[in-house]
Amino acid sequence: MADPRKTLTPAEISDAALTGWRQDGETLTVRFATGDFVTGLDLINRIGDAAEAANHHPDLTLTYPEVTATLTSHDVGGITSRDVDLARVISEHADTLGVASSRD
Repeated sequence: MADPRKTLTPAEISDAALTGWRQDGETLTVRFATGDFVTGLDLINRIGDAAEAANHHPDLTLTYPEVTATLTSHDVGGITSRDVDLARVISEHADTLGVASSRD
């Protein structure tokens, strides 16, 4: 298991193959086209439950009709395995809801 306090290199982040996620400096960001507010709220609630379980909390924005999630490990000032793990869980929740990620 990767050290959760070690920041990842750009190559390690790329190797994680997180569909729809992009690295922006010291953060990972994704935007999900939810199509409606209720689906977005459902996704936000699922992300919230997962974040609490992991004790690792993303920045979330809910608008009509999308959700944006941004991850970083503030305590180490960069992207760690905790961010990659939570990104995968968030993507799984979106997949369950039939919500696709979209890139700018």
